Amino acid sequence: MSFLVLVLVLWVEKFSALRQRLQRDGFFLTELARLERSGKVHPWWSLAILVLAPVALLVLLLYVLEPVAYGLLALPVHLLVLIYSLGRGDAKAALGPFRDAWRRGDDQAALHVAERDLGLAADDPQSLLIRVQGYLLWQAYQSFFAVIFWYFLLGPGAALAYRLLVLCAEHSGQAALKGKAEQLRHVMDWLPVRVLALSFALVGNFVAVMRVMLHELLNWRISAGHLIARVGRVADDIPEQEDSQRGLARLDSLWELLLRSAVLWYAGFALWTVLV
Repeated sequence: MSFLVLVLVLWVEKFSALRQRLQRDGFFLTELARLERSGKVHPWWSLAILVLAPVALLVLLLYVLEPVAYGLLALPVHLLVLIYSLGRGDAKAALGPFRDAWRRGDDQAALHVAERDLGLAADDPQSLLIRVQGYLLWQAYQSFFAVIFWYFLLGPGAALAYRLLVLCAEHSGQAALKGKAEQLRHVMDWLPVRVLALSFALVGNFVAVMRVMLHELLNWRISAGHLIARVGRVADDIPEQEDSQRGLARLDSLWELLLRSAVLWYAGFALWTVLV
């Protein structure tokens, strides 16, 4: 059923607006703010309430539904949870204003738009372009690849846990709670980001990627965002210094690299489903 749900998610994403209607975080963020205002709850207890409790309820619900009607009642729950667990927004569409400013050669407008829309700042246009390329790779990873990895490996509960940890890390105003959420997210990112990096080797520059991964494969300290940005640029043969317009076109080639990796993952999921 997992592979069927993964296919349905692609169909819903392409032909439906269900994702935008379903991904409402108001209740969760309100509860997060309430716990932070109280100031009496330990960060680990806050994460237990915000992340562990919803995941436990979901697992219990699926335990009840899966034996009924050959699991058909559990199918829509899997689908809705996975859609909710995907990232917020459209990373490629968010780059539109930046691309327009960069294409006009307006460096100041590009710097302003990147800071306003993407939350990125840089001292010069070349370093900004590198950061934007890394932003695209990171957003694609945390919005899609990490979620479907944990869904296929451990089910909807793991996918939901990942997204709730991301929301805690991004929206918490309490340093202790934010730090704990980021630690747990780093743990959940460690394996899928390396699987995606190795996928880049198979669909991109294999030798260059493996040269990087030999040093970083077991490096616990490197962040997932830094690793995926570095490996993605290497896989796409992007030099450190490049013509500005050609550098902008690299955003499209990086997107194609991500699409090829997604096809590879789905082929792997399909093969595993058939053989197991």
